[in-house]
Amino acid sequence: MASNQVDLKLPKGGLFLIIIAVAGIILFSKSTVTIRSGQAGVLYKTFGGGVVTDEPSLGEGFQIVAPWNKVFIYEVRQQELFEKMQVLSSNGLEIQLEASAWFQPQTDKIGALHQEKGENYISRVIQPAIRSAARSVVGRYTPEQLYSSKRDVIQTEIFVETKKILDKQFIQLNEILVRDVTLPPTIKEAIERKLKQEQESLEYEFRLVTAKKEAEKQIIEAQGKADANRILSASLNEKILQDKGIEATIKLSESPNSKVIVIGSGKTGMPIILGNQ
Repeated sequence: MASNQVDLKLPKGGLFLIIIAVAGIILFSKSTVTIRSGQAGVLYKTFGGGVVTDEPSLGEGFQIVAPWNKVFIYEVRQQELFEKMQVLSSNGLEIQLEASAWFQPQTDKIGALHQEKGENYISRVIQPAIRSAARSVVGRYTPEQLYSSKRDVIQTEIFVETKKILDKQFIQLNEILVRDVTLPPTIKEAIERKLKQEQESLEYEFRLVTAKKEAEKQIIEAQGKADANRILSASLNEKILQDKGIEATIKLSESPNSKVIVIGSGKTGMPIILGNQ
């Protein structure tokens, strides 16, 4: 029994078209790149001088490039770098410092950043800059200053010194935040005892000053009363007292209460009031 055989033959030139189509797909995939939000691309021209530094970086969206070129993607949004480091105070004690840096590449300098520093610029540039600035700044202060009053000051100084370095490295530093300063336990306890004693001393001095001011106030009030009485006594004479007595007698006589008033019977002629209810 003869078997039926079916010969499948491609159209003339069909294989060539398939090869062209596959090559086209590969070429297209090699010639396109999608840059996402918050990113930028650095173009590397294989036959055109390498990294492009004199043209704007590639922006967000779909980009077409020559298949023999390459695009390096960089994050251009603000990023955070957390650093935990050991530094020395002015008297040589070891201090543990925790800080965060907010930074981002300078958008118009990404090509130069890629060419000179590379994609791992954070570990190559930013971390050493922060550590160097932190050691320099902390080394100016005692542990007591670092623990109490100088936290904001050292944060600002570390930012200023780090920024000076990074501005020349195509990196924009936005902020340095000192999150924690940890002292050796014995030093911390000694500082806390000293601060507590100083606080108690200030409270005691405040009470003394308050008591002194209150005493001065009472003395001034007493002196004022004494001066007023002295002036009043000096201004009174028999004639004035008699006039005041007559005025008082007239007012008492107008009162409905039953009474007996003896006019001029008191000492120095002042009235005497009897039977006042």
